[in-house]
Amino acid sequence: MTETEVIGYVSAVVVGLVIGLAGGGGSILTVPIFVYIFGIPTLLATSYSLFVVGSTSLIGSINHVIKKRVDLRVTAVFALPSFLSVYLSRRFLVPALPDPLFSFDGFVLSKSHAILYFFVLVMIVAARAMIRSDRPEQGEAADGKPRYATLALDGLAVGLLTGTIGAGGGFIIVPMLVLLAGLPIHRAVATSVLIIAVNSFVGFIGDIGHTQLDWNFLLPFTGLSIAGIFLGMYLARFIAPDRLKKGFGWFVLAVAGYVIFKEVF
Repeated sequence: MTETEVIGYVSAVVVGLVIGLAGGGGSILTVPIFVYIFGIPTLLATSYSLFVVGSTSLIGSINHVIKKRVDLRVTAVFALPSFLSVYLSRRFLVPALPDPLFSFDGFVLSKSHAILYFFVLVMIVAARAMIRSDRPEQGEAADGKPRYATLALDGLAVGLLTGTIGAGGGFIIVPMLVLLAGLPIHRAVATSVLIIAVNSFVGFIGDIGHTQLDWNFLLPFTGLSIAGIFLGMYLARFIAPDRLKKGFGWFVLAVAGYVIFKEVF
């Protein structure tokens, strides 16, 4: 095993650690790890990301469900349209995108690069949301009545995002559960982990049949990520959530900068 591969597998533990600590964000790391450390093509990296994040988040969600931190009604309203959106986008939209996606006067934008650039944009938006120190208040649901219709539409949008770039969208889901469903932040995080888990698996199912998967690589990587989530859930009891999210936000911003540097230079 090369030194680069060792770094990659250690990074798998970090992915699980982040999900266990912050309730999401692992998918922000998996795609760059697969692309730049293991040299996996971008489209295949998004498929691998869905499986790893789905499996790891599922373990975390089981713990949250047992401890009754998950709002199952809100989960259903948000997740059902999201599942439909993520499956359709992985099964039909992404394969149907032309490659190259765009070309003009000698400039060629491949499908893989377009997805990667979109991923970087999502990383920057996610980093900004995490670095901001202010927490979302109850927003539209301050009266205690969840806005189910708006939640369902937001679910559709998150599903499209998950299906396109292989990211679970936890950085979007958590604020929406607070603002539109009136959930306390700890319940929003727990509910988000369950939504991310099933969302990711649905997207991965949409890839089966037209994607060749290296299970000898994928399963050990996923196992290390699952080990990381147990460590993360343990450490979460000792670290202030606000400080954690802000630190991780700066880290995500640094990773986005690295991706931009690699692609441009």
